[in-house]
Amino acid sequence: MPKYSIVVPLHNEQENVTDLYDRLKAVMEVSGGSFELVLVDDGSVDGTFHLLREIAAVDSRVTVVKLRRNFGQTSALAAGFDHARGEHIIAMDGDLQHDPADIPLFLEKIAEGYDIVSGWRKQRIDNLWLRRIPSRCANWLMAKLSGVDIHDFGTTFKAYRREILEQVPLYGELHRFIPALASWHGASICEVPIRNVMRERGSSHYGISRTFRVFFDLITIRFLLRYLSRPLHFFGTVGMMSILAGSGVSLWLLAEKFLNHRDIMSNHGPLMIFAAVLLLAGFNMLAIGLLGEMQVRHYYEPRRRGPYSVDRVFRAQSEEHTISE
Repeated sequence: MPKYSIVVPLHNEQENVTDLYDRLKAVMEVSGGSFELVLVDDGSVDGTFHLLREIAAVDSRVTVVKLRRNFGQTSALAAGFDHARGEHIIAMDGDLQHDPADIPLFLEKIAEGYDIVSGWRKQRIDNLWLRRIPSRCANWLMAKLSGVDIHDFGTTFKAYRREILEQVPLYGELHRFIPALASWHGASICEVPIRNVMRERGSSHYGISRTFRVFFDLITIRFLLRYLSRPLHFFGTVGMMSILAGSGVSLWLLAEKFLNHRDIMSNHGPLMIFAAVLLLAGFNMLAIGLLGEMQVRHYYEPRRRGPYSVDRVFRAQSEEHTISE
């Protein structure tokens, strides 16, 4: 079983595949540990898979995973992680904007005992208005909302301890939030500065639209980190505020009717409807929260999952055991 797995998702990167393989192999062969390369073809329509298949035919350390269509970066990474066998997993892009020569920086930090080592594009060279400023704003928000103090969530260039990845489900576009999700399990996280290299060949698959999608993912992450195991705390709070507001308006309307003898329908018809909507919305939010609590109970009950993540267990006259579940 290899010590390190390098996972690289590729989509229409035929111009970079051979150079990427040569540079990865050169770096890893001097790293001092056994390794494998897990190259994921994410539905390429050019010659990417043909080149990957030729590489795998001459190097047994290369595993090629071909997806049926273009599922996106998160799904491609998840496929690579599932097929990786290494004790430590390094993920990076396949466009050579991540320099394989930086991999030893990650290996040093992993050897120090960190669970996740995240790359930090400290000196960015891409477009100021379309990439750098939106990215800086998004990274600042991610750090504040997730409580994970790193500067660059967006880069794929990261190293992980296998046990941590097994505890973090990947779907949608959550790959950039792995450190935030892993922090819930108590993962130790650090950063290393990496070079930000201009793409030499091929065309970029990223645009300004991805920045806007990140903000929706931020809402998801914030909710997952704070209310994953207690959804009623969120929906119940909103529901009770709505019920209290609706009850306050209703009491005022009743006082107007019985104490001041006003015709409520004529004088305050819209306000009465508004109070009814507040009450109904509040009860609906409470019901959603209770349904969420039932789903959480359903998740934990069948396998007796604990609402915590264990790192190690020590017992008298026994060896240290690492828990991965």
